[in-house]
Amino acid sequence: MSALHVQKPRGAARESVVYIVDDDDAVRSSLRFLLESVGCHLKLCASAAEFLEMYDRTCPGCLVLDVRMPMMGGFDLQKYLAEQGVPLPIVFMTGHGDVPMSVRALKNGAFDFIQKPFNYQVMLDTIQAALAEGVRVFAAAQESSRRAERLLSLSPRERDVLDLLIEGRQTKQIAHDLGISSKTVEVHRSNIRQKLGADSLAKIVQLVFGVQLSGPNRT
Repeated sequence: MSALHVQKPRGAARESVVYIVDDDDAVRSSLRFLLESVGCHLKLCASAAEFLEMYDRTCPGCLVLDVRMPMMGGFDLQKYLAEQGVPLPIVFMTGHGDVPMSVRALKNGAFDFIQKPFNYQVMLDTIQAALAEGVRVFAAAQESSRRAERLLSLSPRERDVLDLLIEGRQTKQIAHDLGISSKTVEVHRSNIRQKLGADSLAKIVQLVFGVQLSGPNRT
């Protein structure tokens, strides 16, 4: 086998993990030897259930997933992870692949689709790209979570003021619409800026439209 080349993705706060999920012992062993030889951090799973027990949401990574497995197959796991909002790019692999299966996997959001037996360098290059994408979507998910937490820290009245600010209302208009004083509106505006960490209306709008405002019913 010729020399293999892989670069570790940059930008992750914690080490990226390559999850290998395949019920074939030989395939897992082969991928373990291949990926550990270039310094990848691995977690090997013989089933979808084992992966779900092992998966660590605090680390970025990617998933190398067999299509055909007992109990829960690769497509079923892909669907479940999508429903749970798990930010893991998926590289499917199978010895029984065909064009419709490949199209199905990619349409459902798979990062790539590789048939067995696979070329070692192609597999490494694909995993390298998937890990880089994993770091990107992991960072984006963390930022979205931080934004959501800031939005949820607003009181119901502050949310009312925020909605009217986004609509372009001025302080006096907001005070009239909500039946409060202009001074109270200014206090709410100041609290909103402080809680959201945004010093301008433009930044507030950007943050709000980056995350859907949700939470308890207003009073």
